[in-house]
Amino acid sequence: MRPGPAPLTDTERAAIEARSVFDVTTAKSEPSSPEPETVPVNLADAGDHDALLDTFLDAHSEFEKWRTWSDETTHAIHESQTLRIERVHETPAHETAWTVAAYETPVSDRMWVLTATGATPAPVLQDLLTHLADGDGWDTVIGTPVDEKMVTSATQPLSDAGWKHTVDGRWIRWTSPDGDAGVQFDAFAAQHPSQNLATWTVWAGPGPDRPTWAITASPHTPSSLLTGLSEFLAHETGTRQAQLGREHRTRLAASAPAAPAVTASRLASRSR
Repeated sequence: MRPGPAPLTDTERAAIEARSVFDVTTAKSEPSSPEPETVPVNLADAGDHDALLDTFLDAHSEFEKWRTWSDETTHAIHESQTLRIERVHETPAHETAWTVAAYETPVSDRMWVLTATGATPAPVLQDLLTHLADGDGWDTVIGTPVDEKMVTSATQPLSDAGWKHTVDGRWIRWTSPDGDAGVQFDAFAAQHPSQNLATWTVWAGPGPDRPTWAITASPHTPSSLLTGLSEFLAHETGTRQAQLGREHRTRLAASAPAAPAVTASRLASRSR
């Protein structure tokens, strides 16, 4: 007799050897994660919107964070009480995740409102929040109608970058050279400024009616804010997690070493 566990039988040793072959094969066949690729900013990843808001609040003490009773929504309210940012957590990609509203006084009606969907790229939102923190255009005069000069000013960066300009009834559009992003102005909605209708629509995807993500803005949204957004879309880039193409995935699968078949008869023969 000897102390310790009983020695392994030949069958047990053969089973352990077979499992180790599978483990090594699996480890070798797993491809490494691709590096993020640089893309036009309208194609960038949405990123972590909640982390983006937390970073903004940490950097701008003039905004105070408020949570609703259900914890589904966070509000960032400026110390003047005239600018309020609402973030709805865990929002589907195509639904409104952000609402920015400006007021003439803390108890007045909205001067203007802007919304962004859940799939809006993080760099676009970060640029938007930076403009809000700088106080761009809070003193918009709500009695001033939206005229051609204001529209031209807001979209000049797009025209300068060669975006295609078209007119379709009530809609005026500027579309990127690749056709995967655009800005739309609704002339009809602009004629009803008191209703805060979606006069401006910024989108990426097949079109403004089927966007991958979208930002909407009411008539009195500051032209400086819209100009900054146009400039950002026309010239900036972002990152997107690269996806393995079908051909690449097939090649990886074909090059992976095949695991040897270990049958019961082979295990039995080893144990003899």
